Amino acid sequence: MQKKIVAALALCGAGVAMAQSAGTSKVELWGIVDAAVRHTNNEGAGKDGLTRMIGGGMSQSRWGINVEEDLGSGSKALVVLENRLNADDGSVSTPFFQLSYLGLQGPYGRLTAGRQWNVLFDVVTSTYASFPYSPYMEAYKPELGMAMGARTSNMLKYTFATPDRSFVGSLQYSFDENNDTKALEAGLPASQAQVPAFVAGTLGGGAWKTVGGYLRYSASGFAVGGGYMRTTLPGGTDVDAWTLGGSYRTGPWYFSTGYGLNKAKYAKVTNPIQGFRNTVDGLILGQFWAGQTNGGFQPGDANKRQLFKVGVGYQLTPQVNLGAHYFRGKQSGSATGASNGNANFYVAVVDYAFSKRTDAYFGVDHTSISGGSAVVLDQLSRARSRTGITVGVRHRF
Repeated sequence: MQKKIVAALALCGAGVAMAQSAGTSKVELWGIVDAAVRHTNNEGAGKDGLTRMIGGGMSQSRWGINVEEDLGSGSKALVVLENRLNADDGSVSTPFFQLSYLGLQGPYGRLTAGRQWNVLFDVVTSTYASFPYSPYMEAYKPELGMAMGARTSNMLKYTFATPDRSFVGSLQYSFDENNDTKALEAGLPASQAQVPAFVAGTLGGGAWKTVGGYLRYSASGFAVGGGYMRTTLPGGTDVDAWTLGGSYRTGPWYFSTGYGLNKAKYAKVTNPIQGFRNTVDGLILGQFWAGQTNGGFQPGDANKRQLFKVGVGYQLTPQVNLGAHYFRGKQSGSATGASNGNANFYVAVVDYAFSKRTDAYFGVDHTSISGGSAVVLDQLSRARSRTGITVGVRHRF
């Protein structure tokens, strides 16, 4: 558990407007810095090996500020800001906060507004994450390719729980704010050149409509949960995403399993405009599915992807944690069959804790895919298998 630096500020005063709701505020500054060396094979046109430093092997490097104010009667106001960075070169992952929301929490739950984790990420992370000591391996996390970006902008989220927290659930809704392809359509065919920038801007925090929720139950080391989210992409395509899974902890052992499904409902192409909309939406969905850290095989014209996962963790000593996970992916819905295929993902990690805040890790992962001619890891290498080795150090403050 990351240690936080806490500064408690007593808000007091008389004769000022703030005094009407004077209380105690807590400001927490926290962060994770993670740097690793990673080697992979079958890279580039020559299918060569590639060794590089990455700014996050087990965790993505980041820092954040959490604020809470006691409003009395069991209620509080809260603010969360979180920025991602690349420890290898000091750059920021994105030019804005990846999480930025505020809210109110009381006896009947918590209501938050802003850019937040979506319900798919919430239920997997809290219920059947791959590793008990660090939910995902940042350098290799096929399960997050099914989470529709994991974070959503312009979101309202209501979270509730029973007093003993055996049941926890959440509902979300986000606004599209008229983020659609109409302006591009008006300039066709010249506006085709603007599509990459449009897709990048949308993925970089742009608005789209979502609605969904999750529910989890946990007791006596056992946890089970499921979630659903519908995302409407700028071209009008609805993507339904489901996940269900569970975990069990007993002594030093941790077992987890889960299932995820993404299904894109592209409209029938009856004119060039609809074909253009589907193309733009396909490019956006492809970015969720195809990144190397997400398992990385190309979606092509497939519209459905499924993933089954099963894993085990074992705490060998107070300092040494072992973990292994297997993922089975299936892609379908390709009109030509060229993008239909299967994937096997394997990852094993050894983590050694020097202290509560600093640890080192060694991980090995392997991907193998098969199927139609378009089922490849990337267009440049067109490889169908890849092995990665990652060695790194992580510090939490």
